[in-house]
Amino acid sequence: MSLDLLGFDNVLFPVGDLGEAVDFYERAGFPLSFRLDEAGIAGLKVGEETPGLLLRQEDGLAHRPAGDWSARVWLEVPDARKAALELTSAGLVPEPPFSVSTGWTVELADPWGNVVGFTDYSKRPGLGRV
Repeated sequence: MSLDLLGFDNVLFPVGDLGEAVDFYERAGFPLSFRLDEAGIAGLKVGEETPGLLLRQEDGLAHRPAGDWSARVWLEVPDARKAALELTSAGLVPEPPFSVSTGWTVELADPWGNVVGFTDYSKRPGLGRV
């Protein structure tokens, strides 16, 4: 079987408090696309693409640290080490940047253990976006 996969629609993260989550992700550099409190969802922009990061409030979901089980999405940035500095200056606490085969990556966990990675292609620029 072969599906005709066309690309990403949205990446969905469960959160325990929609307002707190929107504030966290806006400080992490994600512009708000829409917010529907009555539905418990908010959409955040990722670059110029229509798909983005979708936050969905889940009642009873408490703060928890990230773990090996955590959902992860990595997004391309021009410079991951610079992104780490900007996240820190916004009052967030990313993990230290680490080297990957294509460049550098820094990961940031939200209060519910969802992880966003910011990765660059500094070692293999031909593979990155132009």
